Amino acid sequence: MKIAITGKGGVGKTTLSALLSHLYSREGKKVIAVDADPDANLASALGILKNEIEKIKPIAEMGELIEERTGAKPGTSGGIFKINPRVDDIPEGFGYKLNNVILLVMGKSKFAASGCYCPEHALLRRLLKHLIVERDEIVIVDMEAGIEHLTRGTAEGVDAFIVVVEPGQRSIQTAIAVKSLAKDLGVKRVFVVANKVRKEQDVQFIKNSIEDIEFLGQMNFNEDIMESDIKGLPAYEASEQTLEEAKKIKNNLEKFTIH
Repeated sequence: MKIAITGKGGVGKTTLSALLSHLYSREGKKVIAVDADPDANLASALGILKNEIEKIKPIAEMGELIEERTGAKPGTSGGIFKINPRVDDIPEGFGYKLNNVILLVMGKSKFAASGCYCPEHALLRRLLKHLIVERDEIVIVDMEAGIEHLTRGTAEGVDAFIVVVEPGQRSIQTAIAVKSLAKDLGVKRVFVVANKVRKEQDVQFIKNSIEDIEFLGQMNFNEDIMESDIKGLPAYEASEQTLEEAKKIKNNLEKFTIH
């Protein structure tokens, strides 16, 4: 299963990414959790301690690795470098291991900047494609809002593209825009998860607004989850209710995608 999760900033996509990573790892499955959002928070959501998070170096900042694999120094553009560098050893060699989960933090680079094609960009794109298309593990990618860093060859390998939305027009507009872009890139299945739901009317509003996007499930607004973020606790420890909601979303996802 290869899952990409996106949505407007602040909707809770990182929380869902962490919950699904936890649920699959708890089943004994190997999971690669990828933080591809420049505002990287997945390590904290997975429950990694603050002093350990400070030791995690984003791939985009590994200058020696980038130069070794691409043949060019990071930050250079217009020169000659390998666009298909070796990346298969990066998850085990450079990822942070937590139980059955390997966390990879992509880092703040010109990853999705239009017109930029530099060595670190090439390495990150190749790594993302390798993870989605060539690996056997469960891969869960916490993306920034949008799908700019997915190429066609990578997008076609995604089993489920989940857009997390909250009740509100801007969030819905993001979901509809993402659905259109994803379809153009060859993503097979796009789903919506409703988050921060306070009443049944919120769910109906979202279902009525998302056009033909499949509705996967909901997570209710939960003060414990908000508190867990402040305290640096993982969501799966903070609220049994939210964990159960994520389990239903996971079960629905498997019904839709596993044949």
